[in-house]
Amino acid sequence: MAAVHHPWPDPPEHGGAHEVAPGVLWLRLPLPMVLNHVNAYALDDGDGWTVVDPGMDTPEARAIWAALLAGPLAGKPVTRVLVTHYHPDHIGLAGWFQARGAALWTTRTSWLFARMLVLDEQPVPVAETLAYWQAAGMDPALLARRATERAFNFCDMVHPLPLGYRRIAEGEVISAGGRNWHVRVGNGHAPEHATLWSLDDNLVIGGDQLLPSISANLGVYATEPDADPVGDWLASCAHLAQFAQDRHLVLPGHKTPFTGLPRRLAQMVEGHHKGLARLQLLLAEPRTACACFPALFRRSIGEAEYGLALVETVAHLNHLLQTGRATRKPRGDGVWLWQAVEAHAGA
Repeated sequence: MAAVHHPWPDPPEHGGAHEVAPGVLWLRLPLPMVLNHVNAYALDDGDGWTVVDPGMDTPEARAIWAALLAGPLAGKPVTRVLVTHYHPDHIGLAGWFQARGAALWTTRTSWLFARMLVLDEQPVPVAETLAYWQAAGMDPALLARRATERAFNFCDMVHPLPLGYRRIAEGEVISAGGRNWHVRVGNGHAPEHATLWSLDDNLVIGGDQLLPSISANLGVYATEPDADPVGDWLASCAHLAQFAQDRHLVLPGHKTPFTGLPRRLAQMVEGHHKGLARLQLLLAEPRTACACFPALFRRSIGEAEYGLALVETVAHLNHLLQTGRATRKPRGDGVWLWQAVEAHAGA
């Protein structure tokens, strides 16, 4: 397997574009978070553009799109928005483009999740979310403060989504940018996450399912507290590895385009197995989920990262539970204690 290689070490400036293949432009949009950018791609359809993952709905991003439409996109309209998955940094401006005449193409689960969450505004976290955080062992002072703060709401960063979209599904072939693309679906980071594999050249649009140097967050939330996204992710990596070749140029949702996809898939799988092994060793004694942060992340977790660390830790603990490598018991105060199964401890 060839090493991971980045043909373009420097990203395009905001409002600019890099042509990574004939008729395919790489664009970049800012995000108001630690991961401060998301990649978008514009595929030239002749009389208009298909835009992949248009970014979060912020005034800055809208202004950048105005500059892109007048500049690199040469005044041609965006006629279709193709969204790989429902997270706000990817679907946020889809409705904004729909209001200007574009069609939305995405997987059914992505559309349903996004549409539901945009309509589900919560001024403060609901009881189920607070109970979930408590069960994970969130610091009591932090839990009390977050109980009174505005909840994370899709409607704060995702434009309203009108009724109507075009479903894409596993195995389908769609046309965009002068190419035919095979839709292959992954899971774990987001349910029914679409990846697109060109049948005409070496391009792969990977979204957050295929990232070059960072790990996609695999999180468990109060909506499905017993989910096993780690298991889903590992299964998806095995599925996509059947098709991955060194020649593929992957256009990811974050960081920079890369080659060496077979090695990258192997690295991602290995990284999660190592994290699970460290977690299992730590669980020789019973611990709460939040007490497991050091084993999984091996760095200090601040308040800005606390929520994502919590949901990812529970995801890995759920995988150990569902594969028979750990147990979970209530402590009596609404907090779960996790412990490695003796037969596997130290394995």
